[in-house]
Amino acid sequence: MTDIQIITPEELKKKLEAGEKVELVDVREDEEVAEGKIPQARHIRMGTIPENLDQFDKDTEYIMICRSGRRSENVCSYLQDQGYKVRNMVGGMLEWQGEVK
Repeated sequence: MTDIQIITPEELKKKLEAGEKVELVDVREDEEVAEGKIPQARHIRMGTIPENLDQFDKDTEYIMICRSGRRSENVCSYLQDQGYKVRNMVGGMLEWQGEVK
């Protein structure tokens, strides 16, 4: 298995502040997202990723986000196996210091 690329919350925050276009996907459950998510992130629950593969493009890199980084790592592993480019935000929303809405 190929190692999963990672990004730290600090690195992601810098990219967003610099205006870089990044594709963020929050894989947490609805009630977790209701408490706040990164404004630019799309919400696709972990359990629904397989049925939502049509929302992903194999030429685009996606940064996967969850509460602590474990679930998003599992999603990254799955998507990577399907041929998608992904990065896991390590530490998840527990470590995120940027804007949430």
